[in-house]
Amino acid sequence: MKIEQVHKLEQSYILLLNTFDGWNLEWCGGAYEHYDAIGTSPKGMNCVVEFKFRNKYYKTKMLEVYKYEKLMEMPDDYVKIYSVHDPKGSYMFWLNELTVPDPEEMYCPKTSLWGGQKLNKSVYLLEESQALTITYNENN
Repeated sequence: MKIEQVHKLEQSYILLLNTFDGWNLEWCGGAYEHYDAIGTSPKGMNCVVEFKFRNKYYKTKMLEVYKYEKLMEMPDDYVKIYSVHDPKGSYMFWLNELTVPDPEEMYCPKTSLWGGQKLNKSVYLLEESQALTITYNENN
């Protein structure tokens, strides 16, 4: 998946949340931020959202420790959300209340999208049951 496709997916998902679920999010994924959207939740709470779109289903959802730490640096009055989308469904993890497991080291691509370079990354493997919101795709 190319970065342009990911940006379109992020913008489309934000449009859906804003239009149908009462969110008020602004896409900021084109700049170098540690989140892809900022705004307010349907309950009017300040929030930031990091999106991850996967072409393949994995039972656990990988969150880089670095990304988690950067999201958690946002002010305390912000809800920090990690939103994962894969062929089986969509999962929204509300990080403020989430107890993360012990980190694990995984040999991963340096970036999600570009090049074949790999390195060890410290990651959390989140269980689907830890997601506050889960939407399953009907065909899977």
